[in-house]
Amino acid sequence: MPYANVADRDAIENEMPWDARDLPTTTYELLSSTASKFGTRNAVTYRLLSDPSAKCETLSWNELRDKTAQTANLFRSLGIGENDVVAYLLPNATETILTYLGGQVAGIVNPINPLLDAEQISAILRETNAKVLVTLKAFPKTDVAQKAAEAVRFAPNVKHVLEVDLHRYLTGLKRLIVPLIRPKNPTDHDARVLDFNAELAKQPRELTFADSTTDRVAAYFHTGGTTGMPKVVQHRYSGIVYNAWLGARLLFTEQDVQMCPLPLFHVFATIVSLGASLGSGAEIVFPTPQGYRGEGVFDNFWKLVEKHKVTFMITVPTAMSALMQRKVDADISTLRLAFCGSAPLPLELYKRFEAAAGVTICEGYGLTEATCLVSINPPDGEKRVGSIGIPFPYTDVRIMSVATGKDSKTDEIGEICVSNPGVYGGKTYTEAEKNDGLFYPGTVSDAQYLRTGDLGRKDADGYLWITGRAKDLIIRGGHNIDPAEIEEALAGHEAVAFAGAIGQPDKHAGEIPCAYVELVDGADVTSDDLLEYAKDHIHERAAHPKHLEILDELPKTAVGKIFKPDLRKRAITRIYNDALSEVGAEVSVVTEDKKRGLVAHIVKTGGATDDDIGKALGAFTIPWQAAE
Repeated sequence: MPYANVADRDAIENEMPWDARDLPTTTYELLSSTASKFGTRNAVTYRLLSDPSAKCETLSWNELRDKTAQTANLFRSLGIGENDVVAYLLPNATETILTYLGGQVAGIVNPINPLLDAEQISAILRETNAKVLVTLKAFPKTDVAQKAAEAVRFAPNVKHVLEVDLHRYLTGLKRLIVPLIRPKNPTDHDARVLDFNAELAKQPRELTFADSTTDRVAAYFHTGGTTGMPKVVQHRYSGIVYNAWLGARLLFTEQDVQMCPLPLFHVFATIVSLGASLGSGAEIVFPTPQGYRGEGVFDNFWKLVEKHKVTFMITVPTAMSALMQRKVDADISTLRLAFCGSAPLPLELYKRFEAAAGVTICEGYGLTEATCLVSINPPDGEKRVGSIGIPFPYTDVRIMSVATGKDSKTDEIGEICVSNPGVYGGKTYTEAEKNDGLFYPGTVSDAQYLRTGDLGRKDADGYLWITGRAKDLIIRGGHNIDPAEIEEALAGHEAVAFAGAIGQPDKHAGEIPCAYVELVDGADVTSDDLLEYAKDHIHERAAHPKHLEILDELPKTAVGKIFKPDLRKRAITRIYNDALSEVGAEVSVVTEDKKRGLVAHIVKTGGATDDDIGKALGAFTIPWQAAE
């Protein structure tokens, strides 16, 4: 059945209730089912290097099932039960995939972003009470092993550290050189250190224990990463299986090949992409430890598509922007679709990418708190650029008025609220108090609707549109940044009275951090001084403000809160005027539109045409219109 519109979605739902579908209960059952159908076909391929001629490692579905069983057995031998946690702090590698899957089978797996600092990593390890950490052995050009050791030192609950050595992937001269330049392996903690692959080889290739028989929490994913303690989200088998079913039912068959250069600590790469392959039997390719950020990935991307006969690419707007700076220099005729998520996609970039690559782009929407997938621009239907598409089957989306808590009408803006098999009603976060106020009560089957914190609307044809964020996050290239982290850091400066942080429009990343400050009376400090101060006091580099402006007084509400819509309008005006400076046009005003959110009104000051303005602003996501 094609998936083109709301009627197609409804037809799938009308086949039977979700609970009546004959689906696997657990991740291991899902993997075993796929291996039984497509055992000798390629399942996962990993490339240490982006060079298409370089060696890569491929596991068949039978091999992936067997190695997952070995990994789960290893974790059980280290004392991991169904309610115990295996954390991993790893770049992309075959071992990362095995840990992700084996951790779910043995207990609860907890992927952690290696870009976090040691203090944040340690806080997550303590919050999840992880007993085992899988991480890198010291290796050139990465500090993951060093951060892991420091984090474990302050997380005494971690009893075992399993090390993955990337040296095994090397060939030729690099294989000889790395042992000579490898940093000293840090062990300044009390946990027992073991070699992952050496211990794995000792384990049977079939489970030595009974798989779970009922639904349970199988994964912990943290959100954000720029606050002192990211929130930890609980994912059950049922949500993971739901995402896998969507991939198999709507997108893939065993004949497909995905390429996913996204990190395996994120739900997009794990729950969505790898999950879709687990459900359908499609091969999935992971290029380099850093994915898109890996050396040579953008330069070799199209050649890798040709090499692996990729049919479906996983991407984000920042990666698409970078790819458009390279020529399509390979035969990519196998490529059918690109699934883009994590941040809004600018119209001009959408057009340029489709024209250059000849591939259909499907924008989608998901979030960690919902076990990811919520909606997609239908693969076989109309793609409304800027929309996040129509809800997936068995996903109900309500647009709730922030003021009244009632359902908004068609095209009225409200908070996007979601109910589907991935939403763990009342228990989304591990910290119980963080679930307070996170849900609206449902109207059918006692469903609970997760408040996403995103503002949006639903049009007459059922397409969803995001217009802003109630929770005020800055999303830089799909990376969530809490503005409070920036504001608290700046407020620590003796010259700062008030600070407000927002996301300013950016051609490449969608938005980047920007700060406005009001000084105490008599203070003498410059913007550059404060930017340097922020760099020294904000943990994560992605959250460092790229622009800081000192105002006589920040705009405030009647109760003294900083009024951020005015700051956003100010930033949009500045950025858009810079982009329009050579065109002969400028921003006259930025207003709030009922359907589209903030809109820049452009006045022509010279000989600019609408086409000139469109080209100048096409890479940005904030809409514009000519002033009357």
